Amino acid sequence: MTSARYALARAAGSTAAGLSRLTGRGDGTTVGGRITLAMDPQALERAAAGRDFALVSGTNGKSTTRTFLVAALSTIGPVVSNAGGANLPTGLTAALTRDPQTQRGVLEVDEPFLPSVITAVRPRVAVLLNLSRDQLDRYAEVRRLAEIWRDALQAPTAPVAVANCDDPLVTWAAIDSPTPIWVAAGQRWHDDTSVCPACGGVLVRDGEDWSSDCGLRRPTPDWRAEGGAVIGPDGKGHAVELALPGQVNVGNAAMAAAAAGVWLVPAAASLTAMAAISSVEGRYLRTEYAGQPVRLLLAKNPAGWTEALTMVPPEQADVVVAVNARAADGRDPSWLWDVPFELLRGRRAVATGERSRDVALRLRYAGVEYTRVDNPAAALRKAAAGGPVEVLANYTAFQTYRRVVSDG
Repeated sequence: MTSARYALARAAGSTAAGLSRLTGRGDGTTVGGRITLAMDPQALERAAAGRDFALVSGTNGKSTTRTFLVAALSTIGPVVSNAGGANLPTGLTAALTRDPQTQRGVLEVDEPFLPSVITAVRPRVAVLLNLSRDQLDRYAEVRRLAEIWRDALQAPTAPVAVANCDDPLVTWAAIDSPTPIWVAAGQRWHDDTSVCPACGGVLVRDGEDWSSDCGLRRPTPDWRAEGGAVIGPDGKGHAVELALPGQVNVGNAAMAAAAAGVWLVPAAASLTAMAAISSVEGRYLRTEYAGQPVRLLLAKNPAGWTEALTMVPPEQADVVVAVNARAADGRDPSWLWDVPFELLRGRRAVATGERSRDVALRLRYAGVEYTRVDNPAAALRKAAAGGPVEVLANYTAFQTYRRVVSDG
């Protein structure tokens, strides 16, 4: 009966997904997974049974690190994965029921759902990137997220935690797990980790190290991202020659290499596979529009915007700053005041998106020369009139710009 129920649920979900694609309403991932789970609430567990998984979670870098890890594990065989930001149980269920044969998988998981997905999927590895403020109108305060991760990772059957030891919240979540692997992946954003998640005392930072009076401190890393290299547990450095920009992606590569190492994939092979990735679902895409080079950068929260701003090249290029405030973005755009837009001083910026007025006001206070153009395509044309363009956009605005450059 159970097997028949799951088979029927999987067939119904597949049919719904196909109809969604046929009618042009979407790729069918969400509706297909939703119907499958409605008909069989244990569908994700059944779809994962007998397979070997890594989960990837964190506020920033999930899709990129998942893509890196898929590339690394693909050097030893086929890998099933979810894509397109479908990182809720509906999307995971759809991905696994769509490909029921591939035995090894990498799943990107939204932070609040990590504990329940660990229970359902029983992964070998959980890759824990970072935790920072993001969509507080939808999700819990970040220490609460760290707490539910911590509870999930303390069980004797918990997965190997490949954890970023530069993030105190992640460290606290993973430090009592049975077999942590510590990666010094970096953390530029410290505003959400000024106090100790264990005792509430002030965290003291000394260079890369951090500590609290209660005894919580940065563990000794097993893997390190240093400059343009990843250094493994044997102390051997491996040059990282990624097509993707930014030191943050060297850190993401170190996290993925450490996770692939659990499957005994050599670091050199992992990093070589990652080097071939030039874009992740449009992130970092280089293209042209109105005769000028354009690059798309996705940024969803203060930590992510801070990293994206550091990727804007020093040579002159106009910048489009596009912000929406839909459900997928978070309805409250007050986080704009935590982003160091002062880094754009000396450049011309175009404020756009549904929250273009909020962006324009923030740029004014940051001392950035700007114009405001509500229409996304017109905003990009305005910026392109001055030369190369960097487009920095939050989630739904980013999807709009993927269509704009595709149509342009």
